[in-house]
Amino acid sequence: MEKTAIKIGTRGSQLALWQAGYVRKLLQAKFPELISEIVVINAKGDGDSTTAPAPAAQPGMFTGRIERALLNEEIDIAVHSLKDLPVKTGDGLLLAAVPERENPADALVSRDARRLDELPSGAKILTASPRRRALLLEQRRDVQVEGVRGNVPTRIAKMHRTGADGLVLAWAGLKRLGLESKISEILPLETFIPAPGQGALAVQTRAHDCGMRDMCAAIDHMPSRLCVSAERAFFHAIGAGCHAVAGAVAIISDNTLCLAGMVFAPDNGKLIRKKTEAEVKHAQDASQAGRFLAEEMRS
Repeated sequence: MEKTAIKIGTRGSQLALWQAGYVRKLLQAKFPELISEIVVINAKGDGDSTTAPAPAAQPGMFTGRIERALLNEEIDIAVHSLKDLPVKTGDGLLLAAVPERENPADALVSRDARRLDELPSGAKILTASPRRRALLLEQRRDVQVEGVRGNVPTRIAKMHRTGADGLVLAWAGLKRLGLESKISEILPLETFIPAPGQGALAVQTRAHDCGMRDMCAAIDHMPSRLCVSAERAFFHAIGAGCHAVAGAVAIISDNTLCLAGMVFAPDNGKLIRKKTEAEVKHAQDASQAGRFLAEEMRS
């Protein structure tokens, strides 16, 4: 049998390379004859981590150049952290697979292994996320929240170097890098609602490339796809990234999807949460649940 060779595009961080390698293993398990190469593409957001952090990551900051490489046929598939991928897929591109998702929760890493409620008044906590900042200050108005940039190991090193008391990161990233021992507390999904798509990976192909599309479909995990479809539809419908900061997390069991959303309005400091349940069988059903929850919260 003739062997198939494909190029897998990714960012160059340690976590991104792990993710691309994981997708590569999933594909090779399904297609033993597969020959693959991981191609590193520097993203716009992979700049100097020593400069001051931006207020928020812009949609496509970490994915745009990789998507262009995919469209230009420099690579055959692209692997992203799903939460970095804009809700609207670029023309000519397809979200071909969402592999089985990791736990989407956020996690606290603290210097003294203290939980969030054990940190002293005035403690300094680092995060690059406006959503995490809003949730931290909702629960602990007596702490200081400061920005941070860089990849996961860099952020942990900065916490120790600057004397900060804690740092909030995605649980999935810490686990994938073998840094679970650094976790002081896994923050509960009920109160610390994560970013839409957190913990999930996105595998993109060109929309017209039937061969790659069919290959990637073999590693698509439908429960994970349904959950992230609901979360991303909510995020898009609520207008997040413009004048509001939002989070969403969905859990599915026996075709019943439970979706929780949060919105924080920086203008008035108001943070609200709401849940909905829906019977879902297709991604369209899940997306509709996300849009419904957004409308409920608007009202």
